[in-house]
Amino acid sequence: MAESTVASNNIEDNKHQNNPYAYLSRDDFTSEKFKIEVSGLPKYYGIKEFKKLLNDKLHLNTCKVKPLKKKSHWMFVAFRNEDDRERAISIIDGYMWKNCKLMAKKAKAAPDPLIKRRIEADADTCNKKIKFDENGEEIPTSELVKSSTIPLWDVPYSEQLSFKQKEMKSIITQLGENISRENRSLGSWVKKQQEKNDGLICELKPILSTNVTEGYRNKCEFTIGKSRDGDEIIIGFRLASYAAGSTAVGPIDDLCHISSRMKTAVKIFQNFVKESKLDVYDPVCHTGFWSQVVARTSRLDHLMLIIAVHPQDMTEDQLTELKSKIRNFFEEGEGKEANVTSLYFKIMKKKNSEDEDDSKNYEHLSGCLYIEELLFDLKLRISPRAFFQINTHGAEVLYKAAIELAECNSENTSFLDICCGTGTIGLCFAKYCGEVLGLEMIKEAITDAKENAKRNNITNCDFFVGKAEDLLKAVIQRTTKSEIIAVVDPPRAGLHHHALLSLRKAKKLTKLLYISCDPKAAIKNLIDFARPVSKTLSGEPLVPVKAIPVDMFPHTNHCELVILLERIGNLQNTDNTT
Repeated sequence: MAESTVASNNIEDNKHQNNPYAYLSRDDFTSEKFKIEVSGLPKYYGIKEFKKLLNDKLHLNTCKVKPLKKKSHWMFVAFRNEDDRERAISIIDGYMWKNCKLMAKKAKAAPDPLIKRRIEADADTCNKKIKFDENGEEIPTSELVKSSTIPLWDVPYSEQLSFKQKEMKSIITQLGENISRENRSLGSWVKKQQEKNDGLICELKPILSTNVTEGYRNKCEFTIGKSRDGDEIIIGFRLASYAAGSTAVGPIDDLCHISSRMKTAVKIFQNFVKESKLDVYDPVCHTGFWSQVVARTSRLDHLMLIIAVHPQDMTEDQLTELKSKIRNFFEEGEGKEANVTSLYFKIMKKKNSEDEDDSKNYEHLSGCLYIEELLFDLKLRISPRAFFQINTHGAEVLYKAAIELAECNSENTSFLDICCGTGTIGLCFAKYCGEVLGLEMIKEAITDAKENAKRNNITNCDFFVGKAEDLLKAVIQRTTKSEIIAVVDPPRAGLHHHALLSLRKAKKLTKLLYISCDPKAAIKNLIDFARPVSKTLSGEPLVPVKAIPVDMFPHTNHCELVILLERIGNLQNTDNTT
């Protein structure tokens, strides 16, 4: 099966090399297949408002809505099948909305960015962009991997911290300007703040860091792919993005932010992949099998590996045989040297028209169901899909800063941990408040959170499964204390607008800690918290008071930022009293 599949895959690969639209003929779903353009949109409207029109009023089955760049009166809308697309065009075209006549037509699918770049320039010319420096010298693969993962590796750490402090100051400056523009009633308060804080809307504390700047990552997602010349199978990181025209993978040997424990395990499994008869997954043609290895480690020397495979046309018996070989490799074979304490197998599913529960794609093969980690004086369990900060030493610095910012030290306080993962922030706060209520959409993470509370003898915590935008209102009503302090640690995209509305509306909420690994992306949320009261946005504005940068990602451009927000009325009353 494997050899014949590889041969047919090679033929398919050649067919796709110079066709940027070949991906449309595949069976797996892409929103580009059934896309329309909607034009004639009004001058003032919101994407959320437009989605409500399409889905709630016109009852269209949309799957994606995206504005056209530099054309605010145009919008792309994607559907899951041709029938839905044709029905949408017939309904939208000519429809009057906000005194504007809408127009709708089929939209041309976007070309595959990698194939497009190959067409625009021959392969050698395109590859020079990542192969050679300005002097025409070939850049070693090890340097390319560093530049794509730890671009600040050769910058003294003190300079890295200085650079990130300046970046955070720039972001806080931008935040203040935006809040002043969006809520003019705050003008005098913002001006006073800027006078106190060197021109900033809030106090910006010096950046915090740890003494551990190497081997700090406790989780990595490694790609199984081919080297630059395509001759060698490597488990490592991409040398450049897909859109930049490369799918090549480089080794992790010289990356200082990855522990030797992870490197050893990856190298050992790389030999297994090389010796197997299965090819690696090709993201261009969607052929091949080996896809990804996720590694998680802990201070207790635990190691979890999640081996991800695209099954293609494998039968159940063939999959069972492959899983058995992987299990035996780590339990009895060469892989035993890696000392894996928790081993999982993951099926990478093709995109299709139905949303799937990703947890069904994981299968436990060997060892424990989870790994354990130490954080302060807490012993925590972490399941494969559960979120946990990727830098444990940095997490302690981060949570300590959050505790000090919140100044939470009362039995009359309810603490809300939104996007709580394994419950770590809430559990750290538990001793400083009357009760902790956590929300998280991943079921296994909530199971971890409840077990973590139990095993650490913390009795004032409760955790709930579901999306924050769906549960938050009910959880707020469930609080039993007179004051609420909340912490939000959302994904990069930020907090869902419905969740934000619920927090603004909660009268008992006096303080909110916003933790962001991408502060630029968080600006929109922070502006919305500070907007004036309106029909859709009730509750007194929450404005930034203090901010602390925390370097969770040494040798990279990324930085965590903790911002304390408080009700503007409380702050103004304090100023008047003073």
